[in-house]
Amino acid sequence: MKLITESVQKIDGISLHTIDTDKYKTNTIVLKLKAPLDEQTLTERALLPYVLQSETKSHPTTTELRGYLDELYGATLNVDLMKKGEYHVISIRMEIANENFLKDKTPLLTKALTLLSEMVLNPILENGSFKETTIENEKRSLRQRIQAVYDDKMRYSNLRLVQEMCKNEPYALHVNGRVEDLEKVTSASLFNYYQKVIEEDQIDLYVIGKFNEKEVKETVSNQFKVKNRDPKMVKLNHQNVSKVNEVIEEQDVKQGKLNMGFRTNITYTDSDYHALQVFNGIYGGFSHSKLFINVREKESLAYYAASRVESHKGLLMVMSGIEFNNYEKAVSIIKQQMEAMKNGDFSDQEMSQTKAVIKNQLLETIDTPQGIVEVLYHNVVADKSRDLSEWLQGIDDVSKEDVVKAANKIDLDTIYFLTGMGVNK
Repeated sequence: MKLITESVQKIDGISLHTIDTDKYKTNTIVLKLKAPLDEQTLTERALLPYVLQSETKSHPTTTELRGYLDELYGATLNVDLMKKGEYHVISIRMEIANENFLKDKTPLLTKALTLLSEMVLNPILENGSFKETTIENEKRSLRQRIQAVYDDKMRYSNLRLVQEMCKNEPYALHVNGRVEDLEKVTSASLFNYYQKVIEEDQIDLYVIGKFNEKEVKETVSNQFKVKNRDPKMVKLNHQNVSKVNEVIEEQDVKQGKLNMGFRTNITYTDSDYHALQVFNGIYGGFSHSKLFINVREKESLAYYAASRVESHKGLLMVMSGIEFNNYEKAVSIIKQQMEAMKNGDFSDQEMSQTKAVIKNQLLETIDTPQGIVEVLYHNVVADKSRDLSEWLQGIDDVSKEDVVKAANKIDLDTIYFLTGMGVNK
């Protein structure tokens, strides 16, 4: 039985994904815009969704726009950016009450789709470009978001590991762009880039909830007039590791951050992707995993120790917080746990517990409309159709030999350590 029933229809240059479910009393709309990560346009792309969500022609100030959302029974609107492999994805989300549960039968979903269309395809302009005041306000906010990473040492060390490990790859770029590029962005340059986005990006629109599918399709056909396009696709090249890169950086910090980056040589499209997920669950994904038990609990070496997989780039990242003088020992134990995985040194109980947790995590994710979209969007990014039932069955079918085989494809690439000033002298 299908856990999620998704209908996908191509309407000119947009893919409309509808998920008909009566689980929620609201309807959710998520618009995804996908393009390859590009150093030349990175910062403009990071700025663009925040400019678009500030105001529209019909609601020409942020106050008026937010007031209109309040009139729509407190509809919510937000934007964000993420990396999916070497793609830079803009997400614009709206959640609105379902009129079927209200006495007032105002067509709220149609109004929300109309508002989203106006925001994205017909933004308010001043002298043929975005408004200068809006650009300056949003540049100031973006600068703060970029700089906030440097104040959060856990995020900073993750960023630095990726920068060092993927130095000559687009994946090294940060979703929020670069401060040094911000001053070059003008209302004219951003508007030119916006036009390129609307003409070239892969556009996917998700509508989740209880609605008349025919009406939604008609509204999207009428409101979202975008030309057919042939979106740019990224060809992922696996990188061979010839020598482990070790980077030690000093800052005025009280706790060391040890991050280790591995190449898994497995991505979402590969047949051993499920085995990689089970591998990660046993190795460092959960509180019962080897890293947590051995690095944190048994040896008391780390305040935290965990790993995560980047599904579309083929990376495995280990994150830990340690005392400065525990560096060598922590690196050694993290490597030992990896060797144990390659040698099949894990039990049937660890396998079954990990599979149960992964499946529960997936089912919890699809309890929310946002989670449903994020699960389904993997298929768009990878250009591969994988149903959730197939995904769950795939986890069940993973054998110990499959996990060992996946483990032996994994290579350590980079060790990054953020330590205190003068500690290594």
